[in-house]
Amino acid sequence: MRVTSLDVARAAGVSQSTVSRALRGHPGIPPETVRRVREAAAALNYIPSDRARDLATRSTRRVAMVVDLDNPLWSLLVGRLYDELARHRYRLTLIAEHGDPEDIESHVLGGSVDGVIVSTAARGSRLPEVLHDREVPTVLLHRYAEDVRLDASVADDRLGARSAARILLEAGHRRIGALLGPSSASTGRDRAAGFHDALAEAGVEAAPEHVRHGGFTFEHGRSAVTEMAAAGTLPDALFCANDMIALGAMNAAHELGLRVPGDLALVGFDDLAEAAWPLVGLTTIRVPFEDMLRSAVDLLLERITGFRGGPRRVVHPVEPVLRSSHRRA
Repeated sequence: MRVTSLDVARAAGVSQSTVSRALRGHPGIPPETVRRVREAAAALNYIPSDRARDLATRSTRRVAMVVDLDNPLWSLLVGRLYDELARHRYRLTLIAEHGDPEDIESHVLGGSVDGVIVSTAARGSRLPEVLHDREVPTVLLHRYAEDVRLDASVADDRLGARSAARILLEAGHRRIGALLGPSSASTGRDRAAGFHDALAEAGVEAAPEHVRHGGFTFEHGRSAVTEMAAAGTLPDALFCANDMIALGAMNAAHELGLRVPGDLALVGFDDLAEAAWPLVGLTTIRVPFEDMLRSAVDLLLERITGFRGGPRRVVHPVEPVLRSSHRRA
């Protein structure tokens, strides 16, 4: 017959609720009582039930991730996040970013999850502030919010963009432009700032017609290069704020009969698997996504289990990956 916490309570001479609290390490239980309970549990070969423990602590053992499912980057990484949470006996719930904001808030605030990872934080989004105000354990992943005091696990986007621009400068390019992301996202702002920092340090100025902002999408890269070429404003080299933009730019160049890098040099950001394909050969900035995922989970679980300190931002180093697309003809 299975040993229960009631059997341990009888053997230790305490209440059943004391057994649960003693085995969880509750600070209000005297050390002598903890010792008796643990000795009784060991003698009876008592194994606590995860379900019972979760009910006692009101834990759901679930973590929600708010994600843009249209972004191929996160569709590739969701499986890895699932595995990382499973290692800690948590399950993953996905919430689509493009859903009704009130439905998203009601889901994560309704007690159905223990914590939230937000990978879509953007300026103007109310979700991070709502989660902070309601004291829901939350970590921002890949992006941060300057005006909300939440933990974040991000890449060094500004330094990475500086490195990307320097790659083009060191290759001898001077007519350099950029296809940047949205200023509403910290990744967009930091990568734009890093690009302009590097050019200013080198005494090079990007002409306004050589710089375009848009989404982190294939279509942004494709349409921007097509329109620049039609207007006669295509520069010799482009920094693309992520690899999807760069792939779109590369495809547009191919459609226009332009060579990459012969007629147009490109540098991306992220180092997606496609960047390494021999037909692509995209020079880019590698982001350690798996490290970011692991640290986001660690930060979140610390919050879930009681950490109440100030907000922490873990910034992960990035590194250039030199292939062929940045070279000068």
